[in-house]
Amino acid sequence: MRLGVAGPVGTGKSSLIATLCRSLSGELRLGVITNDIYTDEDARFLKSSGVLDPELIRPVETGACPHTAIRDDVTANLLAAEDLEADFGPLDLVIIESGGDNLTATFSPALVDAQLFVLDVAGGGDVVRKGGPGIARADLLVINKTDLGRHVGVDVERMTREGREARQGSPVVALSQHDAASVRMLTGWVRDTLAHYGTGEHTPVDPGPVAPHFHAGQDAGGGHPHTHTDGADHAHPQAPSNTVRSA
Repeated sequence: MRLGVAGPVGTGKSSLIATLCRSLSGELRLGVITNDIYTDEDARFLKSSGVLDPELIRPVETGACPHTAIRDDVTANLLAAEDLEADFGPLDLVIIESGGDNLTATFSPALVDAQLFVLDVAGGGDVVRKGGPGIARADLLVINKTDLGRHVGVDVERMTREGREARQGSPVVALSQHDAASVRMLTGWVRDTLAHYGTGEHTPVDPGPVAPHFHAGQDAGGGHPHTHTDGADHAHPQAPSNTVRSA
């Protein structure tokens, strides 16, 4: 199974992958592919952490916006995954890390079988309310670095609750690598997803380029039906007459 890990810059994707490798490498055959624009920084971090044989960690330098190599043209990542599998025989799980991007970055289902999206509390408690395809539709949303919540003035319980609301009940894990219970929740989700993949019960889902989102003043009422490029109807509030809208 190929598992994509996406999310904005600095949310802790590489550390999360290190935690997964540390927790699962004793029972699963793992490989990792990292994406950076012009460096192999994330791969070097993971290799130096000693969580896997360094040969099982392969860097991809995208040379462009990170989302291009995980969604628009996935060739480089597909080749890296195939090379890993050819060199080391059957692997249970290949984890593919996106380069740090924004809230719109999601993986193509042609590249990964499941994907998780990472936010962190240091980015602000309101980030989860801003929506986006990864937040709303990835197989799992991880709210990371929860131990920092009290230092940055973020109500972690509220952020987690609003994440579940944005995802209409789809799974959310509030994670701190210093909290063993939350790590068990994350690894349990990976094991369950891998088990469903192995029996053919897991179907890759494309989060798509657009997703439900919020607009300023949405609680003011006066919404009108609005069709997006995904073909879905969304209710948007009409702006007051003195409000300037961007194009």
